[in-house]
Amino acid sequence: MSPQTQSQKVETSDDELTAGACKLGRVLVALDASEYSDRALAESVRLAKTVNGEITGIHAYAAMLHDRRFKQMEGGLPERYLEEEEMMYQRDVHDSLITKGLNIISDSYHDVAAVACAKAKLPFHRLSPEGKNYAKIVEETKSGNFDVLVLGALGLGAVPGSLIGTVCERVVRRSSIDTLVIKDSGRAIGDGPIVVGIDGSELSNGALKTALDIGRRLGVEVHGVAAYDPYYHYVAFNKIASVLSDEAGKVFRFKEQEQLHEELIDDGIAKIYQSHLEIAQRTASDIGMELKTKLLDGKVFKAINDYLFEVNASLLVIGKTGVHADADLDIGGNAENLLRMAPCHVWLGQTSFRPPFEVVAEETISWSNEAEAYLGRAPEFARGMARKAVIRHAQEHGHTFITRDIVEIVSHQLMPKGCPAHRAKETGEEALKWNPEAMALVDATGDNDIAAGVMLRAEKKARREGAAEIGIAHVTPFLDKVIEKTEGFNWQTASLARISRVPDPMRENTRARIEAVARQRGVNEITLEIVEAGLEDARKAMHEAMLEGGHTKTVDAGEQSY
Repeated sequence: MSPQTQSQKVETSDDELTAGACKLGRVLVALDASEYSDRALAESVRLAKTVNGEITGIHAYAAMLHDRRFKQMEGGLPERYLEEEEMMYQRDVHDSLITKGLNIISDSYHDVAAVACAKAKLPFHRLSPEGKNYAKIVEETKSGNFDVLVLGALGLGAVPGSLIGTVCERVVRRSSIDTLVIKDSGRAIGDGPIVVGIDGSELSNGALKTALDIGRRLGVEVHGVAAYDPYYHYVAFNKIASVLSDEAGKVFRFKEQEQLHEELIDDGIAKIYQSHLEIAQRTASDIGMELKTKLLDGKVFKAINDYLFEVNASLLVIGKTGVHADADLDIGGNAENLLRMAPCHVWLGQTSFRPPFEVVAEETISWSNEAEAYLGRAPEFARGMARKAVIRHAQEHGHTFITRDIVEIVSHQLMPKGCPAHRAKETGEEALKWNPEAMALVDATGDNDIAAGVMLRAEKKARREGAAEIGIAHVTPFLDKVIEKTEGFNWQTASLARISRVPDPMRENTRARIEAVARQRGVNEITLEIVEAGLEDARKAMHEAMLEGGHTKTVDAGEQSY
């Protein structure tokens, strides 16, 4: 084989590996000398270097805006500026700042970036447009000259408590290319795994391909997660039931609607999202990559955000919009929430990809009118996902023409009878009892509306698991993990509920003992396990003290009180 043929083979192989992923060769990075901007530059260089790409820095300065503002303020200057000679001098000074100073500052930002690129042997280009910073950055994303934009979540104006700066938020909504938002100036991509959110949409599939490509280039582990919310409709239907009259309920066919949603959500959508993960694994395997996957349940953005904390992720890659997006949507609700809440960098993808089986299906599979009509009976929010499930079933069984009976088979697979919540309604089971500690957790929310929703979600989770009562484990997934901080320690909601059972006179000493256990173990988060260990220490200490005084039975009763 000639060297040229060998080179062509490698190039083709690389094209196959990167098919459907965002290209990394032309990176636009926003510069402002903040720590977030510095990290944005560093990550841009790392990514571009893997493809021998090039970097373009951009910093806009609003000279005309400053000039207008200065002229507007001239009438309010102190008395000493009322002399024309002094005013003319100040105008000259300000004009110099606008015409030269702002340009010099912009150049200094570019100089730093140029040095970093030179060390990496990457070409560097400068953009210093005059105008609103966010508007000029967005303008460049639409120029067709760049593959990806990298910018800091915050800039020089960041203050404690800031989540997303105004420039970042405005740019992200309007950017027409993949956008990497730097959320932590002290962490690099690869300091933890890359997590990609999967929902079966083409942007989600593009995000998967991008995450796999970045993981392969930087040697970082990639996790795929899919999240669905089986609790929302349980809450919604219970709320609706409280306001519908018997007559309205019959017109709405409330019970039938509720049953359909219960069965579809409990099992059907879970299977669909699990199939998305299986396809993602197949996609990864096709390019020689390993993908760890996990199906999450709960409010989608919260379930994914909790997972990011759990695995200490360094990058989240998601589609900018999701499977339910319409043409006018600028950013999806889950993407927007995760952009604010995620503890790691966030990559908002706009690169589309369809797995080969979907492309083949579009060309080779046809639907009967009866099959289309039957599918149309599914709730609108689930119709697209159900269609994909039917196509997958048809392909697996060698069908190229989908008839109603095929749709019915898949429907029965997705909506089996007898889900726990439905069985409870049919058999007239009594309402589940609440564990006092679980109820204490709900009470700790301090908001009646939120508490009502949490209670319904917790009840739904308990019924799905066939639990005899609603406990702490059923409530905590729907609450913030930490609601109280003491000096050096973060107390989880479940831990606070547990210690609330300790009698008042002993609570402070017990709390101190629990924190001592945490300190001894070198952790600062008070979990239920730490609390139980601290309580056990407290019991032993009390037992020994009481034995010395000859009050063993009193101690036993005291132990049972908490």
